[in-house]
Amino acid sequence: MDHASTGIVVVIVCMHSCHFIINSKLYCMKIKTLIAAAALVLFAACGQPYRATTATVVVAPGTTKASFSEQYPYASHVVWMRYDAATIPIDWELAGWTVLDDHDYLVRFDMDKNYYYAWYDKNGNWVGSSYGLVDYTSMPMAVMMTLTSKYPGYTITSIYKEFQRDRIAYEVELKNDNTKVKVLVDIYGNVVKAKTRSLY
Repeated sequence: MDHASTGIVVVIVCMHSCHFIINSKLYCMKIKTLIAAAALVLFAACGQPYRATTATVVVAPGTTKASFSEQYPYASHVVWMRYDAATIPIDWELAGWTVLDDHDYLVRFDMDKNYYYAWYDKNGNWVGSSYGLVDYTSMPMAVMMTLTSKYPGYTITSIYKEFQRDRIAYEVELKNDNTKVKVLVDIYGNVVKAKTRSLY
């Protein structure tokens, strides 16, 4: 069968990385089933997400720890440290979160088999949380459809799921031969913000 003429999604698996190649010729009626089925098989074993390692461990104030425990009662392997812009895995500007400094806090922890990052200000107020997405199939179909239609021919290199107040969004990094893109997409498939830069 001629894949170019039928618009079938092409998915390429590399033994050393989990990249999702989006073909530029797709039929909207077919893509939902094809992406979901292919991603289910191919992305279940992607590599571990980014882990910050250079920050200094600290003891957070009692009120901040209490706020965290209430929000994440099932967290394990909890480590507190001061906020350090050099150790955050997400694009803070793209997320549009409150500006923090070294008086504020980052906490790293495990929950639901994911490695989380959460940020609290010096008063113990939660700013936002995030974790690296290992299983791409957990993304809403609306997000997959947006990435497919807006970035044909791009490879997905990383995805972070972000939580802030009443918003859940996905920060996706993609690239092709010439360009790298970071895009923030909400759960309904709307592009909140995007940044593009040339690789040359």
